Amino acid sequence: MRIMIVDDNREDLELLSDMVWELRQDDDIVEFENPLEALAQAREEEFDIAFIDILMPELSGMDLGRYLLELNPYINLIFYSGHTEFGYEALRIHASGYIAKPCNASDVKNELSSLRNAEPKKRFKRVYAQTFGNFELFVDDKPVEFKYSRTKEIVALLINNKGAQTTNGEIVAALWEDEGDTIKKQSYLSNLRQDLQNTFKKLKIDDIIIKRRGSMAIARDRIDCDLYDWLENRHSSRFEYTGDYMNQYSWAEYYHAELDELLDNY
Repeated sequence: MRIMIVDDNREDLELLSDMVWELRQDDDIVEFENPLEALAQAREEEFDIAFIDILMPELSGMDLGRYLLELNPYINLIFYSGHTEFGYEALRIHASGYIAKPCNASDVKNELSSLRNAEPKKRFKRVYAQTFGNFELFVDDKPVEFKYSRTKEIVALLINNKGAQTTNGEIVAALWEDEGDTIKKQSYLSNLRQDLQNTFKKLKIDDIIIKRRGSMAIARDRIDCDLYDWLENRHSSRFEYTGDYMNQYSWAEYYHAELDELLDNY
């Protein structure tokens, strides 16, 4: 599991971190003194548990918890504070636990042994990408509908690139090849990116796209995908590649050939 601990007080942060480490030495534990830095990191990587101090400058612990839930509805929020009056508010956002400061090892152990979200539920991913045959993107088992068909093609391209940052120029080259006016294509791309952002934000899955200045990538650890499963677990994969891959897109033919070669070697 990945665990974040957020407290602007360095002494309290180190004390709690040591307690958590004694109990969960095989887990990945990350400390943050700044709640904004914690939020930024959560946009890049998925966390399973968050210990959050409530009274912090710049961003309160409660507000941080709400943002973390938007990024990952199954994160276990454990608030801790010297002020018990925030307990009701923690219950309202369905926190996993609440610890009164000063923390003790017994309280920490109890919270870690009774997490709100069990392991099978935590591992559930809402997004599934089908690449074998025709490409389709599903959220909660329903196909995603975009305003523009090209928006869906951008998602397909990002998934094809398997987490690598894909520049605007590369997107334009794949979608339009040598067709039309470059300036018009860049303007159209801006509309497509806005459509992508609006659609994913409405579905609360905007965390599956990692944005950089002038480029984008898919957060491959936050989605299920037949291609990724087959590449990583070929002998035990529940998916089977039979020679069809993103059939509706001409640019996919280049990677199609690589998959065929892998299949022949397998």
